[in-house]
Amino acid sequence: MHPNPVFRKATRDQNLAFARARGFGQLSVNGGFGPLAAHVPFVLDDSDTWVYLHLVRSNPILDALDQSLPALLAVTGPDAYVSPDWYGLEDQAPTWNYVAVHLRGPLERLAGEELGPVLDRLSDTFESRLAPKPHWTAGKMNPDVRARLMRAIVPLRMRVEAVEGSWKLSQNKPESARLAAADALAGSIGQEMAALAGLMRELARDGQDSVDSSAAKP
Repeated sequence: MHPNPVFRKATRDQNLAFARARGFGQLSVNGGFGPLAAHVPFVLDDSDTWVYLHLVRSNPILDALDQSLPALLAVTGPDAYVSPDWYGLEDQAPTWNYVAVHLRGPLERLAGEELGPVLDRLSDTFESRLAPKPHWTAGKMNPDVRARLMRAIVPLRMRVEAVEGSWKLSQNKPESARLAAADALAGSIGQEMAALAGLMRELARDGQDSVDSSAAKP
């Protein structure tokens, strides 16, 4: 997390909304031989208390997991290099703008019978974003094929005990400089740059303390 407090004014609810909208992050724990990480889709429950996810059975994180294990789920959003030329100001330095939210808490393995509900929750969440595409459900799969695939994965959940966020969107620059950099980013190549420009404009339009997690949706 960036230490500058100007980049850390998002509320807990805003950070959680951002994480919920992204639905994908890097899960990290301490293993016996050093840090372990996995890139995972996830869902937050309605109370923002639990993160639900799954890992392939051969993932080394599962070997490190006993009853529970302190874990970090790092959720990143759009990011891009920002050229000093874009600000229209003298004596500026290059930087990198980004949004990142860290969720921390104990990670634990769920009972095998919880796997089906976890998978259904994941697919239902992300299928709903594809409307008007007809909603895919597990019922469309051959039951034997689904059972075979499920034997290879393990359901998990993490209790959300701490939430931190860095929204580094040029808030330390004058509004005109922020908007100029956002315009330059929006004209660059790549969906992530356009999303980052949208977040920067949102802050410049509504003030430094206001962030909109909807711009983070994939």
